[in-house]
Formats: sequence, structure tokens, C-alpha cells
Amino acid sequence: MGVVPLIYIKYIQLIGGYPMSLYVKDNEVNRMAERLAMLQKISKTEAVRRALRHELEREQQMPSLVERGLAFAHSLRAKAGPAAGRTADKEFIDSLYGEP
Repeated sequence: MGVVPLIYIKYIQLIGGYPMSLYVKDNEVNRMAERLAMLQKISKTEAVRRALRHELEREQQMPSLVERGLAFAHSLRAKAGPAAGRTADKEFIDSLYGEP
């Protein structure tokens, strides 16, 4: 491997890694990027950047699976009310199995 110029190393450190190209081989995606670029009067690259940034921000604002599960459990508990539920004593467990 050859010697890497110091300027290139500083560039890599500045951007946080190696620069990579994104090749999209889908006509529909290309048309959507071109349309968004035209409507917003920006380049296709900027249109894709904004769209991806928007989607990442939207994803990060969504509650996690754990948060959604807890919210669901709390809503069930609220619907049932404070007096809901039976004590799981021996009599209750025996009634589940049809035992006297």
C-alpha cells in the first residue's frame, strides 16, 4: 500500500470516514429525486440528502418498541380501572383447572 498524503488523511478525519458514492439503479427513485430537486430548485444530491435527513429525524422521533409496549400496557390498565384483576391465590388457580 502506498503512502497516503497528509491532506487526504485530514479530509478523511474531517468527514468521519472514507467518502463513498451512492449509486441508485432504480428509475422511479431517480425520477422522484429529479422531481424533488426541480420543485425545490436544488441539486439531486441535495434533494436526496434532505429526504434522507428528514426520514432519519422522523425515525428518531418515533417511540421505541419498549416505549410503545409500555404505553399499550398502561392504556389497558387505565381501561380496566383500579379494581380490575383478581388475586392469584390457590382458589383462583384451582378454578382455572376446574379443581374444587
